[in-house]
Amino acid sequence: MFTGIIEEVGTVKHMTAGGISGQIAIKASKVLEGTKIGDSIAVNGICLTVVTMQPDGFTADVMAETVRRSGLGSCRSGDRVNLERAMEAGGRFGGHIVSGHIDGTGTVQSLSREENAVWVTIAAPPAILRYIVEKGSIAIDGISLTVAYVDDQVFKVSIIPHTGEETTLLSRNPGDTVNLENDIIGKYVEKLMLPYGKTGGDPSGDTEDAGGSGSGLTLEFLMENGF
Repeated sequence: MFTGIIEEVGTVKHMTAGGISGQIAIKASKVLEGTKIGDSIAVNGICLTVVTMQPDGFTADVMAETVRRSGLGSCRSGDRVNLERAMEAGGRFGGHIVSGHIDGTGTVQSLSREENAVWVTIAAPPAILRYIVEKGSIAIDGISLTVAYVDDQVFKVSIIPHTGEETTLLSRNPGDTVNLENDIIGKYVEKLMLPYGKTGGDPSGDTEDAGGSGSGLTLEFLMENGF
């Protein structure tokens, strides 16, 4: 579990791939403190498991599903990446609940300055946008951010100077791909509201029957129980 508060910007040393899976090596320092093999580190918002450690970095395995869901497959030597260690119990929850499980990718449309902040506009597919709400939370490349605007094609966030200095987001250019993770609460609520056996997740709003039957959480049930 992560919070979306970036601890360090690391550098990709190399990315080796066989097919669409492989291993990534990251140069870092701060996130190595207290880290051991088997621990989780979020790399641009992607939860990866440390498999080897060096004095100046770590390596992690990358499976095919991770490459399909994220922009990690396009990483090259020298690329800068946002890093965060898994949250310690008892630590401050400065961002929001971030699992490190990427829902998909978006595309940077524009960056525009407004006084001390920078507006970043990102285009995303319907399957991502359906879970984004104004003033809700979104993780972009692992960065916990507040949604300031959303419609049926794009959403916008406003970046304060500190976030811009401590992360890679403002070094992105129009056309760049970013990893997106929706607020997990909305996805769970949607699934629980479906009739039992429905899978959900169709951007059209339709659901797929997985063979189950019976009723799930309904408006009538909530009313009968005082909600």
